[in-house]
Amino acid sequence: MIEVGVFLPIARNGYLISSASAQYSPTYDLNRNVAIAAERYGFDFALAMIKLRGYGGVTWHWDECLEAFTLTSALAAVTKRIRFFPSVAVLTMPPPFAARMVATIDSVAPGRCGINIVSGWQKAEYEQMGIWPGEEHFRRRYQYCAEYTQMQELWETGKGNFKGQFFQMDDCRLGPLPSGKMEIVCAGQSDSGMKFAAKYGDYNFISGSCINEPQKVAPSVARLVAEGKAAGRDCGALVLSLVIAEETADVAFAKWERYKAGADLEALARRASQAGADTSAGANSNINRFKAEGASLPANMVSFIGAYADVAAMLDTMAEIDGVRGVMLVFDDYLEGIEKFGKFIQPLMKSRAGIATAAA
Repeated sequence: MIEVGVFLPIARNGYLISSASAQYSPTYDLNRNVAIAAERYGFDFALAMIKLRGYGGVTWHWDECLEAFTLTSALAAVTKRIRFFPSVAVLTMPPPFAARMVATIDSVAPGRCGINIVSGWQKAEYEQMGIWPGEEHFRRRYQYCAEYTQMQELWETGKGNFKGQFFQMDDCRLGPLPSGKMEIVCAGQSDSGMKFAAKYGDYNFISGSCINEPQKVAPSVARLVAEGKAAGRDCGALVLSLVIAEETADVAFAKWERYKAGADLEALARRASQAGADTSAGANSNINRFKAEGASLPANMVSFIGAYADVAAMLDTMAEIDGVRGVMLVFDDYLEGIEKFGKFIQPLMKSRAGIATAAA
């Protein structure tokens, strides 16, 4: 059975970079309502990203963003089953502190918290605080992240003595211990990012720019599967997916055309420009994708647009790809989108059989 998660609207306007889509500031109330609705419809997890500087433009895209651990702790307290993955920007805090924060959320919601590792490619986020380590970080960020994941020792034993190039622990202590295994989510699509995810992660984001072509993610997923076999581990692919679904395909595509017409070109250009700062990015990286196509479309991700039955069938097709463990869903209108997914799409999905009835 494919897992389903929601990419929480923790930043301004969610994930569509368009003046024609819903315009809103991120609030606790919105994210609480999204998390509760997701749990009601049997979603497996929710992920809270972290963004420290947005892309501006007429939409102020991501210029406002809540803090992931604080938000997740509050959401964990008002839910009972759904799992959470707060994101840590690894350049902002030492791993033992992040490990303690996750363990604290586990105390709020035992067995329902992991962590998403953010390597930090947008230097503007860190330069503003005076903590950008220099251009060499572009080349070594996954080595940096590999050392960061040694927080696992603290979760498992309560003690850490790791000595690395970037981090050192000297009889570092953590307690109380979390209730179980802390899962790690990654987001690398470059060769080095895939190797890192396969060796240290439990899940890895897979993305790409396509509409209604679920098989297009297969090559990227196959790369992750191959790296996992080489590392002797099983790291499942989570496909980042935008869903715009209506009773008819015509209505759904009409919305998409409006979003395209309202694309915030200034924000998109700023994202592409900032991605261009990393001249060492690999051919398969998200950064190169942003540079190549990031200045035109309001959403650079796998998108499913159409009638409810069509979207359900396409998600089922993607679920059959070897290595796909789940989808991380993004909606043009979050509360309305989750309701439509739970009521009209999920009940038609073979890969989610029984979930809708259990959640009703």
